[in-house]
Amino acid sequence: MAYALQQLINGLTLGSMYGLIAIGYTMVYGIIGMINFAHGDIFMVSAFIAVTAFTILAAADVTSIPLALTFVLIVSIFFTSAYGWAVERTAYRPLRGSSRLAPLISAIGMSIFLQNTVQLTQGARVKPIPPVLEGGVVLWDAPGFAVQIGWSQILIIVTTVILMSAFTWMITQTPFGRQQRACEQDRKMAALLGVNVDRTISYTFMLGAALAAVAGVMVTVYYGVVDFFIGFLAGIKAFTAAVLGGIGSLPGAMLGGLLIGLIESFWSAYLWAEYKDVATFGILCLVLILRPSGLLGRPEVEKV
Repeated sequence: MAYALQQLINGLTLGSMYGLIAIGYTMVYGIIGMINFAHGDIFMVSAFIAVTAFTILAAADVTSIPLALTFVLIVSIFFTSAYGWAVERTAYRPLRGSSRLAPLISAIGMSIFLQNTVQLTQGARVKPIPPVLEGGVVLWDAPGFAVQIGWSQILIIVTTVILMSAFTWMITQTPFGRQQRACEQDRKMAALLGVNVDRTISYTFMLGAALAAVAGVMVTVYYGVVDFFIGFLAGIKAFTAAVLGGIGSLPGAMLGGLLIGLIESFWSAYLWAEYKDVATFGILCLVLILRPSGLLGRPEVEKV
């Protein structure tokens, strides 16, 4: 029982990071109906920005952990949002009126470009940093096994809950959220009613990139090591989470991320760790066979 509780904590932590990235996928899909396959590499870029910022703070002899985390988050969100804006401006906007295949190919090309740029500028080796948050809280000191939640895990879960609540409020209660929902339903009609469609889409890309930046900082703090290839696998897992929960649904993206994190954690603990990805994608296939729109997705209804 204690071991299962520990895996639950680990799974929720991993799933929270997947969910943050998945929200970026589902927001972009909801507003333009296309998948931003460069989003995983935006997350990878944010992780490298976080490593660079932590290195600068260490050289400046900054020892305050709250100050360091706040500074790294601000810097990572700022630069990663700029990357998100650039991806939309160069890879999507010029091709918005073309066939659906052209932006898809453009996004894949942007993903490869970001991977190789980071590899050339930062090197192919992994980039480690010293532990930022050590220790934790012992929840259950069972005989022979202690259930512990680390400070980094608490940070990740609490940050995810706060951001999920903030984004849900923004989408449902603010003027910008109404503009997003209007563009999702009918971009042409939204433009006729005075909504700046280009600006709304650009801001959506930037918000998705900002969430990826937070996930990148959390991954850097939790694992303490990054490399130029982490964006590919994390992006695939986050995209899977978005599809599993229902592409276009913010709660669905977070639910999908949590489910994938729990599946990976429990499968690795009790069965075969090397087959955890097989289990994840197998369950995805099963869900899509039984419910093609995802767990919380709604089937598209076209009026004629």
